[in-house]
Amino acid sequence: MSLSKKLAAEGFGTFWLVFGGCGSAVLAAAFPELGIGFVGVSLAFGLSLLTMAFAIGHISGCHINPAVTLGLTAAGRHPKSEALPYIVAQCVGAAIAAAVLYMIASGQAGFEAGGFASNGYGEHSPGGYSMTSAFVMEVVMTFMFLFIIMGATDSRAPAGFAPIAIGMALVLIHLVSIPVTNTSVNPARSFGPALFAEGGWAFKQLWLFWAAPIIGGVLGALTYKWFEKD
Repeated sequence: MSLSKKLAAEGFGTFWLVFGGCGSAVLAAAFPELGIGFVGVSLAFGLSLLTMAFAIGHISGCHINPAVTLGLTAAGRHPKSEALPYIVAQCVGAAIAAAVLYMIASGQAGFEAGGFASNGYGEHSPGGYSMTSAFVMEVVMTFMFLFIIMGATDSRAPAGFAPIAIGMALVLIHLVSIPVTNTSVNPARSFGPALFAEGGWAFKQLWLFWAAPIIGGVLGALTYKWFEKD
């Protein structure tokens, strides 16, 4: 598969993840009397990833997440030369998704962007959790995410079931961590909505949602690699 097609797939995949996941948070989470809440948003993110894993996994690997790309690269599962182009494509897809979502959401009378499903800590954490709590949560959750991805895609694992395990892992991650950080585990997912959040705070806090997922992702991938050695 050509690199251009892989990058296009990563862009489409990240678009779907951000549009589906963040869209559920912005448009449906708190809808009067019928809102889907944290559980619905968690399912939206997991289903977005699961469906794209089946759709583009055979094209690009369906990373749709810079932390996944760098984790797989560190573990020798992805070419180093493709890491940066993948990350750029993912960020472009996330930004376009956030722009389309903003266009739709702003069509409602009295619309205010607010946090626009951005990730945050301190006063911008849904539960008021500290920067330290947010950092630890993002490292741990991305660590486990990459560990699961590595295991589910291992050649010794049952074939064809990886997207289900990975998608359900993302659901569980959101169920646990939405109250703390609004759940990132994905720098591109954090980048897109931050472009449209009011007040500029999301960009000021964006460093954590790049640093922590990348650290956790690389450590998780390398830890699983240890299990691959006989």
